[in-house]
Amino acid sequence: MRRRALVIGINDYRDQPLAGCSNDARAVAELLSYNADGGPNFETRLLVSPETDVTRVVLMDAVEALFTSDAETVVFYFAGHGILNPETNSGFLVTTDGNRGAWGLNLADLVNLANKAYPRIQSTVIILDSCHSGHIGELADLGAQNPTVISNGVTILTASERDGATKEAMGHGLFTTIFLDGLRGGSADIRGNITPASIYSHVDQTLGAWKNRPVYKANVQTFITLRKVKPKVPLEVLRRLPTYFAQPDDVFPLDPSYERDRFSIPEHLRHLPRNAAHEEVFAELQMCNRQGLVEPVDEIHMFYAAINSTGCRLTAIGKHYRELALKNRITD
Repeated sequence: MRRRALVIGINDYRDQPLAGCSNDARAVAELLSYNADGGPNFETRLLVSPETDVTRVVLMDAVEALFTSDAETVVFYFAGHGILNPETNSGFLVTTDGNRGAWGLNLADLVNLANKAYPRIQSTVIILDSCHSGHIGELADLGAQNPTVISNGVTILTASERDGATKEAMGHGLFTTIFLDGLRGGSADIRGNITPASIYSHVDQTLGAWKNRPVYKANVQTFITLRKVKPKVPLEVLRRLPTYFAQPDDVFPLDPSYERDRFSIPEHLRHLPRNAAHEEVFAELQMCNRQGLVEPVDEIHMFYAAINSTGCRLTAIGKHYRELALKNRITD
């Protein structure tokens, strides 16, 4: 399953140099190349200035190569200047040789390449950390009546709206700083999957209502994973949820034999024998509780549910994962 990523970072502009874009690109390339367990992820090509003079020709050649051959998923990431020409309603990613009349890569060309690549390329993810990058979802030549149409398999995530500006701080772009946090695991689901949608949610929540707004647009029918980190609950534990809860609304009965700690429980219960098998089950249920899959019955903590012999039950999200386990959909 071929997965390619083209990662661009440009600092060295003649008139308005930037400070964090090359750092951003290097960090993104490093994370996309490998999953958290060290296994290979995307085969990544990195172009950053000043090591590479990312001219319009260099960038166009690299982008065309990205979309040339078949792939499961391709990612295009760009950090640098973006510009909007209001006279022609055209947006551009500015290259090192960009100037009036030839700013760099036209956003319309980028989207057209991504649209035409489907289904040879099943999924394309475009991530832009540049001013005016949100214009990519509002291209005039995509049709005035429906300007946000993108082809099957295409996802767009941008740092700013059409008229928005991006910011740098501490050697990185603000958007990419949050994006990197998401790739490291901040936006991972319980199984450790990081998706474009979860990244957007992470960025959106972090920025809040008063910051520059990110843009997310997608036309996808399949699950896209950008990176995998360690699952918050081991997959084998998730697969055992139907064993612990035969029906979605079942209560799993608990009693003091499930609690390993014999010093914190009431004195009149300390004489009860320990049960190693029960303790192992309880450890798994507590793990699920910490991730919001399981909740104690009539108690505020799983510990008290055990020593007071109540029980625990699935939450709504826990029922969802139980259903996935029943359908054999919890995969690596």
